[in-house]
Amino acid sequence: MSLMQDDAAEQALLDQIANANLSGVISIWARHGSDAWPQSADVYSALTRKLLSQAEPLLAYDVVMAGLQRWPSDLSLRQLQGLALARSGATERANKVLEDLRKQGAMDEETLGMLGRTYKDLAARAIAPEREELLSRAAQIYGEAYQATGGYYTGINAATTSLLTGQESRACEIAQKVREQCRREVLDPSGDSYWEYAALGEAALICRDWADAARCYRRASELAGKRLADLQSSGRNARLILHHWKREAGEIEQYLQMPPVMVFAGHMVDRPDRETPRFPNADEATVGDEIRRVIAEVKPAFGFSSAACGSDILFLEAMLEFGAEISVVLPYNIEEFVADSVDIIPGADWRARFEQVLQKAARVLTASHHRLEIGGVCYEFCNEMMLGMANIRASQLSTQVVPLAVWNGQLGDGPGGAASVVNRWRSLGLDPIVIDLPVKAAQSMPVAKSALSDITGSNGFTSRVVSILFADAVGFSKLSEVEVPRFVEHFLGGIARLTELFADRILARNTWGDGLYFVFSDVTAGGEFGLELANLISRTDWIGKGLRSPLNLRIGLHAGPVYEFDDPITGDRSYSGTHVSRAARIEPITPPGQVYASESFAALAAAQRAKRFTCDYVGQTALAKNYGTIPAYLVRWL
Repeated sequence: MSLMQDDAAEQALLDQIANANLSGVISIWARHGSDAWPQSADVYSALTRKLLSQAEPLLAYDVVMAGLQRWPSDLSLRQLQGLALARSGATERANKVLEDLRKQGAMDEETLGMLGRTYKDLAARAIAPEREELLSRAAQIYGEAYQATGGYYTGINAATTSLLTGQESRACEIAQKVREQCRREVLDPSGDSYWEYAALGEAALICRDWADAARCYRRASELAGKRLADLQSSGRNARLILHHWKREAGEIEQYLQMPPVMVFAGHMVDRPDRETPRFPNADEATVGDEIRRVIAEVKPAFGFSSAACGSDILFLEAMLEFGAEISVVLPYNIEEFVADSVDIIPGADWRARFEQVLQKAARVLTASHHRLEIGGVCYEFCNEMMLGMANIRASQLSTQVVPLAVWNGQLGDGPGGAASVVNRWRSLGLDPIVIDLPVKAAQSMPVAKSALSDITGSNGFTSRVVSILFADAVGFSKLSEVEVPRFVEHFLGGIARLTELFADRILARNTWGDGLYFVFSDVTAGGEFGLELANLISRTDWIGKGLRSPLNLRIGLHAGPVYEFDDPITGDRSYSGTHVSRAARIEPITPPGQVYASESFAALAAAQRAKRFTCDYVGQTALAKNYGTIPAYLVRWL
């Protein structure tokens, strides 16, 4: 292909990216490994920016990291790496990336503006006096950038952070200059004026011109379209300013409020052999209309659901009609799921509709490779995954999760169904919207037992959801024979003492040489133990304990449904299944001294509202021994 043809192909792809909706962008990215994909850093940058504007920071991070593998010094890609990290919540890592850029001489407005944002974000979750120090640092960086470049982007942020640090006169002075600049900018009808109107609204708030602020934010909202992340950024600053002036958001809030995230559960249509009718296929239109009515009223931008025939598919289709983004979580592999929960009515079109919604989904996630044969724990796990992923998305956008269920109010056919999901949501303090089915049972029955409970099968086997930790000592192979007893006394002995604090939530434990294996009853215990373990090992003076060199740990965490049984050889309670094998593959990819986790662990931690730690996305990470890649997360203390 000639240079001119290369340029034409690149421009054509850039035009596609600019005009694509989210599903189109995802489709474009799916082609990135083909020979026709233009080898240009500009394409990766454009794709990353598009994904960030559409509130997809995790996929944006994957795209920008793929670009950096080819062009590690590209300034735009390195800036966008920092922005993707910041928007996904990994603020400390974003700050480091952008500080490194600044130290290497990048003093442009975009780098400094993004760096100032990270200090402002860090301040938002800090307490005094650290909060004031971080805000002052943000104000200083924004101010330096504005003075050097004269750009309204850093100018309005310099004004806002000056206000938040008590410099009200300086803040209004800068804001007035920004207003004059942006009023000139919006006179040009050829460009996108979203950020100019957002800056005008922010400047008006700083100067307490409430009427003009409302007018400008209304226009910015009209221009925003699907750029929810941009609108969220503007809304966050507006609320900070209003809080400073001790004023209610009032009219302005309607223009800046993020749409909610919806998580769904509901009954399948009745199988042909169902004795007691619950959701006859004839009621499909009635239920579908009611789902559409609720969606039109709530106006969610994102939806998380499984895809069984009946209410799941009706919900996904209604969300797509509304223009929302959908993510589908399947409890296990497609082939088994279709046979069990989709293609169950001869002559019906559910299979084709299932394939259509999966094709249009932003993401399809399979929670488990295989179905556990005992109980409905795979469905319970899938429901928990959906809630956790919805919570993560809502946290990224500073919005709320709205649960919606199609449920007849009865006990149901077993664990993992609508009854147990509604019960689970309510146990977490959520207030789900419940759509009743037209067919009413004669008598009300109690709600099913909550999710994640044990299911007993034959031969003493049960199934349950657990969190699993594997760890490996870094430096063990270098120990001499004389050091091994000291390793056992101080390394393993110290860990043994730590386990006493978690004894009531540790289901199983084992060691082999320098390897550790723990099974916990919940993700909160697994995450807290993993971080306490990392702290214990990193803070111990191993030289002082008689070893020639320090020791460290690689710690991997995972969560999923497993079989629980009495080991015929040891007699101990044991745990097995594909999720145990998956957990073992995370530890080898973890940097020494850190704790990495799978996506399912991060989702369950979000679903169960872990309060002491959080999970930051670190990207698609290759597993050892050619086992593919996984979305990996860094677990850290809050």
